[in-house]
Amino acid sequence: MMVPFLIVILLLATITFFYLQQPQFGENPSGKRLAEIEKSVHFKNDRFQNIVERPTLSEGYTMLGEMYNVVFKDYPRREPSDSLPSVKTNLKNIPADSDALVWFGHSSVFMQLEGKKILIDPVFSGKASPLPWGVRAYKGSDIYSVADMPEIDYLFISHDHYDHLDYETIVGLKDKVKHVVCGLGVGAHFERWGYKPEQIIEKDWNEKIELDDNFTIFTETSHHESGRGLLRGKTLWMSYLIQTSDLKIYISGDGGYDDRFKKIGEKFGPIDWAILECGQYDKAWQSVHNLPEEVAQAAVDLEAKNMIPVHNSKFTLGKHAWDEPLKKITQLSVNKQYRLVTPMIGEEVDLKNKHQQFKRWWENVN
Repeated sequence: MMVPFLIVILLLATITFFYLQQPQFGENPSGKRLAEIEKSVHFKNDRFQNIVERPTLSEGYTMLGEMYNVVFKDYPRREPSDSLPSVKTNLKNIPADSDALVWFGHSSVFMQLEGKKILIDPVFSGKASPLPWGVRAYKGSDIYSVADMPEIDYLFISHDHYDHLDYETIVGLKDKVKHVVCGLGVGAHFERWGYKPEQIIEKDWNEKIELDDNFTIFTETSHHESGRGLLRGKTLWMSYLIQTSDLKIYISGDGGYDDRFKKIGEKFGPIDWAILECGQYDKAWQSVHNLPEEVAQAAVDLEAKNMIPVHNSKFTLGKHAWDEPLKKITQLSVNKQYRLVTPMIGEEVDLKNKHQQFKRWWENVN
């Protein structure tokens, strides 16, 4: 009886090994890149570590229990039955002297600052998984493609999970991107996918990239993880602070709540715009994804003047209703010191206009 069982196990292992060699899984750091990574104080025991390590699963939860819940329990309205409303802004026609932002759903954002065009965590393939049957974008949320993008001066990647680093999108953008900004190790994926080493700016936490006299990028911490295949923690997860001549913009990436928001606020505040992860959360994995009340507190900690909640309205990765993040953060933001900004997908945000109005566009969507 054991022989057939072992043959099946060996066959499955062989299939998995060869499947993981496909290009969408990227490349783990090696050679000189790995040698540089090993110099980082945040790389210990053969992987990157959070500043203060804590279990990914909260106390009282188990991986088997969570898998059972997702497979066998019903959670209502996890995705919209209607098509999401959107606006198709022509990114190529935004005036060069405008400081503007356009959100594409989930964590994908275009910004134009000081005439520079920036793209953050773009996912235009319509999926958040390397598997053919994986997580798909909601109807109406995937209206932009690589063809709609102008030439990009700086492509920012927060970390290498599939819903932030999308193979098909990155390959499609290759001839439009001048520079890539990412955490240590992530450049290995880009080199495998045809980007040149000189295009890639890989940084550790608490570093600075001075692009010119009026444009500086600060690489900041997060509490999260990384990995595209079976290995975890080989590449670094990031948040970013962009400082121009008259704007400070914080991009949280993914990560659970901790004192980093307070420290960043003390270091850079007040911050003009905070783009904060708010969606695909659960108390089971609270350590690596903010709950809505933590998002609101993070905006306060950052001394943010304006806050845009992202990581919602495109993919179902959590168990909550698809519109719960927007409903909750709207309630939690009443009488807060920051202005909550909730554009529709594709709607242009004027970063210099304090009085621009935004609809609660999700309220009439089933």
